[in-house]
Order: sequence, then C-alpha cells, then structure tokens
Amino acid sequence: MNTYHDITLQEAEAMAAQPGSIIVDVREPWEFEEFSIGGTNIPLADIRERRSELFPYQTLIVVCTNGTRSRVAAKDYSRAEAFQEKQIFHLKGGILEVED
Repeated sequence: MNTYHDITLQEAEAMAAQPGSIIVDVREPWEFEEFSIGGTNIPLADIRERRSELFPYQTLIVVCTNGTRSRVAAKDYSRAEAFQEKQIFHLKGGILEVED
C-alpha cells in the first residue's frame, strides 16, 4: 500500500509548480468558487468515480478547508491500486491559513 505525506502550504505551492503535479481540491464546488489556491476541484464524494482524471499526474497534492476531507481523500488515493506508484501529499491544516 502507498502512503501519503503531510506537507505545509509552502511545500504544496512549490510542488504544484513542478511538471507532473496537480492540486486536488476536494471541497464542494461552491467552496472552490468562493476561494481556492488553484488546481482541480473534485469533491470528496466524487473522488472514486473521477480517479481517471488524475492518471496523467505523478504527484497529487490533496487540499480542503481545514485538512479533514483532504486526509480522507489522501488515504483513499493511497489505497487505490492504480495510484501505487504516485506520490501523494496532504496539505496539513488545509487552506484556512491562506485566507487571512
């Protein structure tokens, strides 16, 4: 089984700038529209049925508001057979600190 790693906002931003990386925001669409740090919006309820959208990427950076939903998503991605060779990161504490 693959594992995910907790990272800071600064680490997430640096990783997201690298080729083959994507930010996966697992909040609801209205939350993503209200404020985001970029990336692709895949609500937590849809992460399994939309996994194929992430196949082209080697590094997944999973984010949400406070880190709760993104931790669930990161665990799910880590368990997925198709993602065993991917690097999976979780933004610890979420994007709340960005809004200030």
